[in-house]
Amino acid sequence: MSDAQLFEDTFTVTSVNSQKYDRVSRISCTSTDNLTTFTLDVNSELYPCAVGESLSLALASTLSLDGKNEDASGAGRTGWRDVGMGENTLANEYDYVCHGKVYRFEEGSTAGNMSVFVSFGGLLLHIDGPYNKLVPLRIDYIYLLLKK
Repeated sequence: MSDAQLFEDTFTVTSVNSQKYDRVSRISCTSTDNLTTFTLDVNSELYPCAVGESLSLALASTLSLDGKNEDASGAGRTGWRDVGMGENTLANEYDYVCHGKVYRFEEGSTAGNMSVFVSFGGLLLHIDGPYNKLVPLRIDYIYLLLKK
C-alpha cells in the first residue's frame, strides 16, 4: 500500500440488488479472509457487477501517487479533476473511482470490529471490519477505487 492508500483488500461479490433504482445497484461483498464486509451503491451502467465476481477495493486520501494532498501539491490544482494530460494518478490503475465524505463511525458487528459509513454524492458505502484495518479511515474525505 502506498502512503495515499488507507485501505486495500480483495473481495467477492455475494449479492447484487438492483430493484430499487434504475441505474444503481447495491452490492454486498466479503473479503477473501472473511474478516471485512462492505455494502456499496454503484452506478450499474458504468460498473456492472455480478455475484461471484472478485473486486479489488482501495480507499485513499488522495489520488496523487506520491501521497501528497491535491491542495498541498503546489501545482495550483484545486481537486481531482485538475489532472494534466499524461499525468498518472492512482485512478489510472482502477476502473471505478468516487470521492466522498466519511460521515459516521460505529462499533462493528463483532468485538474488535468497527463500521465506517461514507457518502459518495448519495451513493453509500458501509464497510465493517477489524478496527486496526479501518482506523486509518478516520478522516473527512476519501476516494473509493474499484477494479475487477
